[in-house]
Amino acid sequence: MKKQLIFLIFFISIFHRAKTQELFVFTEPASNMAKGTIGFRLSNSLMRENTTGDLNVYIFPEIMAGISKKIMIHGEAFVSNRNKSMAAEGGSIYMKYRFYSHDEVHSHFRMALFSRMVWNNSEIHQDAIDLNGHNSGWELGAVATKLIHKVAISSSFSSVYAADNTNQVWMIGGEPDRNAMNYSLSIGKLLLPKEYVNYNQTNLNTMLEFLGQTNVTTGKTFLDLAPSVQFIIKSKSRIDVGYRLAISNDLKRTAPNGGFFRFEYNIFNSF
Repeated sequence: MKKQLIFLIFFISIFHRAKTQELFVFTEPASNMAKGTIGFRLSNSLMRENTTGDLNVYIFPEIMAGISKKIMIHGEAFVSNRNKSMAAEGGSIYMKYRFYSHDEVHSHFRMALFSRMVWNNSEIHQDAIDLNGHNSGWELGAVATKLIHKVAISSSFSSVYAADNTNQVWMIGGEPDRNAMNYSLSIGKLLLPKEYVNYNQTNLNTMLEFLGQTNVTTGKTFLDLAPSVQFIIKSKSRIDVGYRLAISNDLKRTAPNGGFFRFEYNIFNSF
């Protein structure tokens, strides 16, 4: 716990000295990728089981497309070793529609609606609903993002529903506990470069995100803190490194804490 506190103090001190960029690691902002862009992601989570101490490895290959300036879609697959060997467990389709944008010289404000459909064949093992590799179901929500002089703040709110997994009926807490509300608050800052010269410069960003969920029926809640760093290379490639730490785990999860790594590459004007 002492090491985690030092880690948190380090990130807070960085936030007092830097500026930001509107790209987040654990959440999506209201802005979309450019029209005609195709992006490829490979994300990896390492989560330690509370009871057994086993290290769970999750791999998420993903493809993204900017359909228009207002619409983007993601397709993602889930692979993990939670059942003792690496196996494909499902996938998801995500869509975001930006319905409002107010742009000024040094700032903008944007709002978007998003939805996600997920299917999964893994074991249902916790009270919390996790549509990123654990549960089948759907999510519908809204996100708002404000950028002021390269200081970005983003917040989202969504309704999630846990359907039966392919090989298992939802039994956690009974039928009414299938519904929950997700919410997030994300803040990011740009560390480098101090002055832009061209698009080939590498950007170093740091972020602090709060991620939570409340079950509609039981009222139980979890809240996580997720600090991260991000490198943007030649405006095309992206490397994210983060850690997700449970502040409150009243809504039980078997592996709430763990590291995160992602590599992303974008191809502009591809269609």
